[in-house]
Amino acid sequence: MQETIKNINIDLLIPFENHPFKKREGIEKEELAESVKENGLLEPIIVRSFSAGTYEIISGHRRVEVCKELGIQTVPAIVRDMTKDEAVIVMVDSNLQREHLLPSEKAFAYKMKLEAMKHQGKTTSRQVVGKCESANLISDTESGRQVQRYIRLTHLIPELLKLVDEERIAFTPAVELSYLPENEQKILAEEIEYTDATPSLSQAQRLRKFNEQGRLSIDTIFAVLSEEKPNQKEQVKFKTEDIRKYFPKSYTSLDMQKTIITLLEKWQRQRERNRGEAR
Repeated sequence: MQETIKNINIDLLIPFENHPFKKREGIEKEELAESVKENGLLEPIIVRSFSAGTYEIISGHRRVEVCKELGIQTVPAIVRDMTKDEAVIVMVDSNLQREHLLPSEKAFAYKMKLEAMKHQGKTTSRQVVGKCESANLISDTESGRQVQRYIRLTHLIPELLKLVDEERIAFTPAVELSYLPENEQKILAEEIEYTDATPSLSQAQRLRKFNEQGRLSIDTIFAVLSEEKPNQKEQVKFKTEDIRKYFPKSYTSLDMQKTIITLLEKWQRQRERNRGEAR
């Protein structure tokens, strides 16, 4: 794979088509922006030549976005000569190294890589995601079965997938819910909003079974979600409108949650130091 390194005008860079990795508008982006301001862009982005003298970004979307906001005109880039399918695989692999990936990001990234590898004729869907087969063709860290489960999440409607990303629906129940038809998923999303409850694994499995038996209805979904879950943990809840004023407008619910936890940890450490000094 041929490559060159050059400085490229930022206006000539275009995002990768159907890029599955979301923008980060919270703490991660602020930390990246601070690093770029202090040290510049230390690691070159990866691109490939595109149409009319432009370049498609393979790896480095967040860095390019931060550079644009900081008014940086050119960025160092590794220009690689690669096909669309090769570019997909490099894009997925480079971004899977990031921390704090959302389930939806992994799901669509694995799906894109699987399709690219099938186009290249290197493998089949069965070879990649079968229970006991070559898992490392898609991921070096997760089994083929786990890759298959992540790809199942792409069958969820956006409303439910958002709840998975927000950790309101756990991963394993989400996989079970992905087998429900779209219309039933929409009804479920509405009932989750109404009851302020999300299904456990056993509840998700029952919902799937009811659907397979042709017995899933609004009343059934409501009855299942209204059940008191055994060993349910007590939760402390805040209304978003009560705490939104303390955060930048760009912060998501997950960003606010992480910030609150970070501040509580700092507060706890300060209390421990104060107790130590008082002794």
